[in-house]
Amino acid sequence: MDFGNADSWGDAIYFWIIPVVMGDAIFPPLPSEMVVITGGALSAVGRANVFLVVLLAAVASWFGDILVFQLFKRRLSHVLDRWRWGRAFHQSVHTAIGKAGRSTTYGAIIGVRFIPGGRLATTAAAGIANVSTRGFSLCAALGGLLWAIWSVGLGYATGAATGLPFWASSLIGVGVGMLVGAVVGVIVTRKRGNRSPVVDGPEEELDF
Repeated sequence: MDFGNADSWGDAIYFWIIPVVMGDAIFPPLPSEMVVITGGALSAVGRANVFLVVLLAAVASWFGDILVFQLFKRRLSHVLDRWRWGRAFHQSVHTAIGKAGRSTTYGAIIGVRFIPGGRLATTAAAGIANVSTRGFSLCAALGGLLWAIWSVGLGYATGAATGLPFWASSLIGVGVGMLVGAVVGVIVTRKRGNRSPVVDGPEEELDF
């Protein structure tokens, strides 16, 4: 595969989105934003279908969130401790929660995913707090769709505005996304202070 060739990426981008975005739910360092933003940049030069990229990213995000949520809701996370990668995953959960907080409000489930590590933190915390499965599923679906539109839009907008090669537009979009996420993260952290808004017991279920 020629990584600098838009035609090569246009053929492969659909197959990269699902595993990388789903994997990012468990292992945040996976470059899901970069892959999805690249899909947007490729759409801007006519090498990918923007609507299909958004759809695949949103669906993969939802499936990944449901997987992690059910893992913690059903108290199955201890099974992962048998393997080194499972223990590493647990550590990444604690790290993410420490950085992004442990809020399980429905607004946080939708919005905190835009902060680095926030997606894993809120998803795991929601499972621990026994949040309504229906409520979480709907919020995760909405949050995943908004995140997909935002990420693809970054790539598409930079590609259309700059006229640069798709990989350059992708890098610019990733940089803008990281900057926005960092700013939002600082604002949210200052607003929360040292509070831990989640309790370990069941949260009141809302009707949807």
